[in-house]
Amino acid sequence: MKTITTTQALAEFCTQAAQFDYVTVDTEFLRERTYYSKLCLIQLAMPGEDDSTGCIVDPLAPGLSLEPLYALFRDTSVVKVFHAARQDLEIFYVDAEVFPEPLFDTQVAAMVCGFGEQVGYETLVRRIAKKPLDKTSRFTDWSRRPLTDAQMKYALADVTHLREVYEFLAEKLEETGRSRWVREELTVLTSPETYIIAPMDAWRRVKTRTNSPKFLAVVRELAAFRETYAQERNVPRNRVFKDDALIELASNKPKTQEELGRSRLLLREGRRGDVADGILQAVKRGVECPQQDMPKPDRSRDKLQVNPALADLLRVLLKAKTESAGVAAKLIAPAADLDAIAAGLRDVPALNGWRREVFGEDALRLCEGKIALAAEGANVRIVNLDA
Repeated sequence: MKTITTTQALAEFCTQAAQFDYVTVDTEFLRERTYYSKLCLIQLAMPGEDDSTGCIVDPLAPGLSLEPLYALFRDTSVVKVFHAARQDLEIFYVDAEVFPEPLFDTQVAAMVCGFGEQVGYETLVRRIAKKPLDKTSRFTDWSRRPLTDAQMKYALADVTHLREVYEFLAEKLEETGRSRWVREELTVLTSPETYIIAPMDAWRRVKTRTNSPKFLAVVRELAAFRETYAQERNVPRNRVFKDDALIELASNKPKTQEELGRSRLLLREGRRGDVADGILQAVKRGVECPQQDMPKPDRSRDKLQVNPALADLLRVLLKAKTESAGVAAKLIAPAADLDAIAAGLRDVPALNGWRREVFGEDALRLCEGKIALAAEGANVRIVNLDA
């Protein structure tokens, strides 16, 4: 098993990989104690039928630069294949602001090819490659050295079996003409906005029971302070204070250290020092926020006049269309989007891109009374009413 610990060795491997049509990639990382993921291992494999064309890159090795890998990522003649790539891509974007191009995500491709929603790598290997996976090293502390042979073998299997999965799915997409569907889905994964969390937008991730602008102004300032503090010190945001404590603080609005100390949910670390000072200042900013600058939550769907009969018909249509296309229904449209369409909204994902082709066009025709649905044995048939 080839282990790479120098920049020169990585450059040699990447130069060789650039001669092929694709390379498979995976990472192992830790995030339990940090805000940003700590990259501990990178696995790479070129096309082939055994482990000899794969390698393990140790990013913790002294002096090793990942620039040769990033050069390969920028080489558009080589497809970079991942499974469930989001967290891997975040690591590379945060480190070097680089995205692999072109990108292929086997999890996305599998959903498009009818393998179900959020299908796991182990399932794909078992169903496509017809091979078992040893998952005994799943909960390894990948930052510890040296790694055992079993751990290395486990890590490498994440890219060697991926070759067969990729080749199968790529061929199926080509046969069905759905490669464009996957490319549309991957635009989100290769957008910087997916990985940049602006502190002043962090409040949108906090679940609240009220949409009062005055309350949300305090929530926004507390969430922004927490996000900034966590990013600057590279600690998990929940270690600063958790969401339930944030909501309690926004409700009680403490003005002094004494009032802050009465919090039931704030941990001891949050009652003193920089965190305590930051909380009090954030609360003050939120309370003093001018009305015109207060958060304005999206209430466009709060009072939708949903036609329940039409919403039910859309559910039947979605089930029929996705079964026919072999695509998971939730990948096309969640229940909330069907209700939105039934209420007259048209700015929903199901009515755009490839989803419109599979479901959206007929959904609109159903809403306009241009088609009807009829039972035909165990199936649902679309009846045109235009004539």
